[in-house]
Amino acid sequence: MSDNSHRYCLIMAGGAGKRFWPVSRRERPKQFVPVRELGGKTLLRHTYDRFSKVVPPENVLVITTSRYTPFVRDILPELSADNLIVEPYIRDTAPCLTYAMYKLLLRDPQATVVVTPSDHLLHDLRSFVYTLHHAMNYASTHDELIVLGTEPTRPDTNFGYIQKARGSASQKPPFKVKTFTEKPDAQLAKVFVDSGEFLWNAGVFIWNVKTIQEEIEACMPLLASQFEGWRKVFGTSREKKFVEKVYGGCERQSIAYGILERSRRVSVYPAHYRWDDIGEWQTYYDMMSDRDPRGNVHRCALAIPRDSQGNLLVTTGTDKIIAVQGLDNFMVVDTEDVLLICPKDAETYKKFVSFVNDSLPEKYK
Repeated sequence: MSDNSHRYCLIMAGGAGKRFWPVSRRERPKQFVPVRELGGKTLLRHTYDRFSKVVPPENVLVITTSRYTPFVRDILPELSADNLIVEPYIRDTAPCLTYAMYKLLLRDPQATVVVTPSDHLLHDLRSFVYTLHHAMNYASTHDELIVLGTEPTRPDTNFGYIQKARGSASQKPPFKVKTFTEKPDAQLAKVFVDSGEFLWNAGVFIWNVKTIQEEIEACMPLLASQFEGWRKVFGTSREKKFVEKVYGGCERQSIAYGILERSRRVSVYPAHYRWDDIGEWQTYYDMMSDRDPRGNVHRCALAIPRDSQGNLLVTTGTDKIIAVQGLDNFMVVDTEDVLLICPKDAETYKKFVSFVNDSLPEKYK
């Protein structure tokens, strides 16, 4: 039987949530915003509660940036100070996980950790707990980096794609990875999905801390060298200044580009539970089943869509009506201070919001 005291979860909660604007803002990103589909809970709270079923609650850690620590403390008042890791700036997942894994190495060299984003919605808790239990048991005794993979439902360019190496029919998971491609273009993503050989990278990683340390140092030697001396300063009064200096010299780089595409020790564990990565409005629309006969989804007091189809109509107010005429496949998102009207496909939205943000005063970003 496994010893759960060496199981940990790290929740990454430092993202700015730019693809969910205008509800998600730089000052309060989506992981800290109450979600109607969760009964008013935030995505961070939902994630913490879910993973507390997998690891001891006292072993759930959160990493975020200094500007968001008040939100974390407010949403998770039971989180101890030792379990809150604070980054000085956003530098993507490679520096983030290097910092967190080095801290965990000092705390527990026998740790097996599951790393997760804070913006996933889960729909099958029993299957989730079963999958994580078996994957963490495996990772605790094998020197492999495990990525959870799910069956793709569309050629989405916002996910990484994992190709399993072919093995015997009786082989049990996890499976060795043949190729790992981070966020391909639309044409390549379609090839991957049509082939039936690829899984989506679910963004959840499982490994023991000694293995990830070895792979950081083998695959990202520059980053590892920038953290040189960490053992002497982590846990002391010098840690904050040390990390600020390291982050000041770090390039933005994802763990996918930095390690998963380079390492020979990556395996994939198929996850059969249903999940939704609430990364953008198109994904939010796709996960909704309560559509009207013409495919419109609304989150407002009353929607009146005439001669309109495939729209997402959202307001953050409780008593506001949205009425549209002749609108197809658009999103209308109305907040207290911003009204967004835009085609809801991900690429158009991304380009439009990037254009809009160049002209926005800081308080609206």
